[in-house]
Amino acid sequence: MKAVLNVIKPSAKEKQQVKISIKKFIQRLNACLPEAKAILGGSAAKNTWLKGNHDIDIFVQFPLKKFKDKSQELSDLLEPNLKKAFPKKKISRLHGSRDYFQIQQNKLIFEIVPILKITKAEQALNITDISPLHALWIKKHAKKKDEILLAKQFCKASQVYGAESYISGISGYVIEIIVAHYGTFEKFLQAVIKWKDKTIIDPSNFYPKGNVLFHLNKSKSKSPLIVIDPVDKSRNASAALSKEKFLILKKLARSHLSKPKLENFTVKKVTLNSLKKQAKMNYLVYIELNPLKGKKDVVGMKLKKTFIHLKKELKHYGIVKSGWDWDKLWFIVKKYSLPEQYLHLGPPIKMKEAVKQFKKKHKKTFKDNGNIAAKVKEPFPKLDDYIAYKLQAEYVQERVKKINKVMIFP
Repeated sequence: MKAVLNVIKPSAKEKQQVKISIKKFIQRLNACLPEAKAILGGSAAKNTWLKGNHDIDIFVQFPLKKFKDKSQELSDLLEPNLKKAFPKKKISRLHGSRDYFQIQQNKLIFEIVPILKITKAEQALNITDISPLHALWIKKHAKKKDEILLAKQFCKASQVYGAESYISGISGYVIEIIVAHYGTFEKFLQAVIKWKDKTIIDPSNFYPKGNVLFHLNKSKSKSPLIVIDPVDKSRNASAALSKEKFLILKKLARSHLSKPKLENFTVKKVTLNSLKKQAKMNYLVYIELNPLKGKKDVVGMKLKKTFIHLKKELKHYGIVKSGWDWDKLWFIVKKYSLPEQYLHLGPPIKMKEAVKQFKKKHKKTFKDNGNIAAKVKEPFPKLDDYIAYKLQAEYVQERVKKINKVMIFP
């Protein structure tokens, strides 16, 4: 694993540079916060960040006693102080459970989140208030940071990393909890392959064994993996994990344990050439686009819906493989052309009124296994015409900013 860590672990120089930049940023911000205090959070605070990952979480803590009745106003209270601290910087306000802010400084992206300062989860008025408690728990219980880095990189390479709605995977915090719970990366994988649906991990032993689902809110126990937040017993930290990503992780964990490979830690970049090779004798539809601006989770979900929509629309061409990678969508299909006509099956013959309406729309109709049916002309039998038509549809146009490129091979 040393070879992997040499690639994914930040160097001493990178750590020092980031540390200095964070210190300056926090000092500058705190100088303009009369009633609150900025602290470092996230993976930077826990020392569990991967090389080149320069997203920095800064939490601005407002005293609970004084501001508990102003929970929904914290973003408005913080904004003028941010502008005062960084008058020449572009400050983006992003919507969340409580609005937060983003500032880019050199290669670092700072996300500044206003929260109430609490000492226990029960005091939280917003989910973000608990975040500093997460960092404290990980710093106390996760002794082997390198093992966490290996697990994070493995999940990234497996495309199951991220709790955002468009990913539906496993968050960095959940990975930290699980590795702290099992001890090492290898033990983490060994546990993964044994996981069954509704596997429960309760690191703080909040609940009696076998009794967790009884106590947990049903809406929070729909995911295949239940990880009780070690600082908040009412929360399933892995609630975002989908069954699809759960099964992918299990499959790849089993594969790696049987035959460990360095490439299992490599995030594979999708290129046009690699997709051409995958297409072989089939047809490749390759689309490049500009996403809309906004919160990444919201934008990502719109892109995901666009992909799912187009995949459904192209099913008649025989989809072999498909995927998307933010601003790229691709579909490998078997056919380039469809028949000039297709069978349109109508309602059952016994539904006389519906049959009557069907006959009004179609001049020539016939019976087909108890239903009324008609032969309908295929408006876009050629793949290139069909995809061009579908990309102009309102459903797609509302969810992307611009279609930059559409290519079909061969």
